[in-house]
Amino acid sequence: MGVYANTVSITQFTITGDLPKNDLFPWFSEKLSNKGFQSIENSTEETSEGWTLVDRPDDAAFEAPGDFWRDNYLVFSLRRDQRKIPAAVLKSHAGREEGAFLAQHPNLRRTPKNKRQEIKELVQTRLLTKCLPVPASVDVVWDQKNGILTLFSLGAKVIERFEDFFRKTFEGFGLVMIHPYARATMLVDGQLLENLQKANQSNSDAVTALIRDNQWLGWEFMLWLLQRGINGEGEFSVSRPGHFNNGERFSAWIDDRIQLQGGGEEGGIQKVSVSGSQDSYLEAISALKGGKRITSATVCMDKDENLWKLTLKGETFGFASFKCPQIRIEKDATVDQMSEREAAFYERMYLLEQGVQLFDSLYASFLQERLSGSWAGRMITIQEWLDGK
Repeated sequence: MGVYANTVSITQFTITGDLPKNDLFPWFSEKLSNKGFQSIENSTEETSEGWTLVDRPDDAAFEAPGDFWRDNYLVFSLRRDQRKIPAAVLKSHAGREEGAFLAQHPNLRRTPKNKRQEIKELVQTRLLTKCLPVPASVDVVWDQKNGILTLFSLGAKVIERFEDFFRKTFEGFGLVMIHPYARATMLVDGQLLENLQKANQSNSDAVTALIRDNQWLGWEFMLWLLQRGINGEGEFSVSRPGHFNNGERFSAWIDDRIQLQGGGEEGGIQKVSVSGSQDSYLEAISALKGGKRITSATVCMDKDENLWKLTLKGETFGFASFKCPQIRIEKDATVDQMSEREAAFYERMYLLEQGVQLFDSLYASFLQERLSGSWAGRMITIQEWLDGK
């Protein structure tokens, strides 16, 4: 699910570091080309990783601005090719070689350890030459205007590899994942920011600690949104800058799928999934009353009959299955394929940014209530809802 897909999964980062003041194109071109992808099809290498062009995944030459530079966006891919020999195949072929070796040395009852290792390595090399590498790519969009980088993946291993490769490519630059606490600091200021800092339950500025110790933000946000939607309080106002005007109205609610998690009566972690069309959410309410917390939920946002839908991961605020309104690119016989893809890119980014703007406005509305004196009243309302009053 890359940048052109109507449904994507994204992780966002802020970028630390100072870009050159002049001649940005040759600087970016050199950085990306120096770590460009190198094919291993005609070698015995097991893996290869590097940057490629989104529109030409076999091309790692960032020679022209039009290849990867679109207004304030840099768009490129991290490609990883890997050969992998099934363990059963390697064991079978190595076993045959060991059998042949023992047949030539009848005085030996078993293959010596160092010889077994030698045979395994020789067999592995031979099999690798017959095994084509499997490619996998993840798209990246770096918005230089706001310093936000969007990675089109939620996979933990993919994120880890990407962060490491990015830092090796752009030495002196850092990536900070926009997790619930980090996103909150971007949305509030003044007294609300002070209250947020006081509510921070982490004693460390490390990203892993800020995520782990402030899971309450995701839990309470989704509980707040669920209760408001069920009780007819699903109308909100745009309050963050972006493509929509400040004060425009939109609707938001939780629907379709909710995952809850908490301790069981006999210890351990218990998980509950609630799926399908919900009327009164009795199963979810029962789990919440039993002490479980919402860890993931489908969030819907509707504006002007256009729907944005995503599965929110409460711990990290990763957007899974983020579906925007369908793009409509008018095809013209006089327009080439690259121009069509460029138009599709701008339309996709426009819709994606609209969805993020709505989500940030929604989250800001929660923070306004959560970090002010009105939260105590909301908690009473939520408890009465759970109690069926």
